[in-house]
Amino acid sequence: MRRTSLERHQVAIYLCAFVAGGLAGTLTSRVPAVAEHLVTPALAALLFLTFLQVPVAGLVTAWRDWRFTLALVAINFVAVPAVVAVLALAMPESDPVRLGMLIVLLCPCVDYVIVFSGLAGARSDRLLAATPLLLVAQFLLLPVYLTMIDGRGSVDTIDPTPFAVAFVSLIVVPLMCAWAVQWWAHNSTAREATVRRLEIAMVPLMALVVALVAASQVARLGADLSTVAGALWIYVVFLVLMPAIGWIIGRALRLDTGSIRAVAFSGATRNSLVVLPLALSLDEGARLAATAVVAQTAVELVGMVVFVRVIPLLIRARSYPRER
Repeated sequence: MRRTSLERHQVAIYLCAFVAGGLAGTLTSRVPAVAEHLVTPALAALLFLTFLQVPVAGLVTAWRDWRFTLALVAINFVAVPAVVAVLALAMPESDPVRLGMLIVLLCPCVDYVIVFSGLAGARSDRLLAATPLLLVAQFLLLPVYLTMIDGRGSVDTIDPTPFAVAFVSLIVVPLMCAWAVQWWAHNSTAREATVRRLEIAMVPLMALVVALVAASQVARLGADLSTVAGALWIYVVFLVLMPAIGWIIGRALRLDTGSIRAVAFSGATRNSLVVLPLALSLDEGARLAATAVVAQTAVELVGMVVFVRVIPLLIRARSYPRER
């Protein structure tokens, strides 16, 4: 199957992968355990392919786009905390569930958002260039926002190790490998053609990641769903609201269409794959906190496969005078 055909049917492919993974995860207790160990390597491979398509020169150009960087900072570290502070008023009284929800909503995604946004025609190279900034900033600001929204007691249980591990395994290693392959293929038509052929694996690999996440977490979600079911609407409201805020910020800063789409995706997607180990490392109520994170993952994955089609329809090139 050609890449264009895969991309044309990608939404259906991802939804089927999510359902299939979820069903597989409920069959035996061994499937979730195996799938959970495979998520990070699969995600790293997916990001490697994503990074492979972004030349080093493209990253340098992205770093110089101060308007885009300002937009990312504004939506993730100004708008999101403000929205979460309001939504926190309706969050469950249970401390572990509440803490899990706060942690996952306050941390912007640094992994599969690059893939999903790219599939929607967003400037994923800009997001890629900003991933170190986003990861370091959320690491530094999460305790501040937790203290402001939920009090100092929430901060004492946070372990920074998952952030460091995720940064190395999901960003540094795949990025270095991609640059090494780009260097290897440089000035060789045959090698460049080989690298381009790898791009056809993007959609199947993304489907694999979605299936693995579903297989590893759906059983856990089902066991404790009653605890967080009443709060799922909060995730839905957040998911719908943030792209609209991203559009407003992007327009205010006169970004081009692809950059506005990227800001919209960045505001909507959260760092659930990274903060899940963080939730599991909490001293008390780790299972319930993890359930809150997994519930957000499930809602977000469904939202992302929809956004891949919907956001390009809502944020169109003809609406933006700066773009030529």
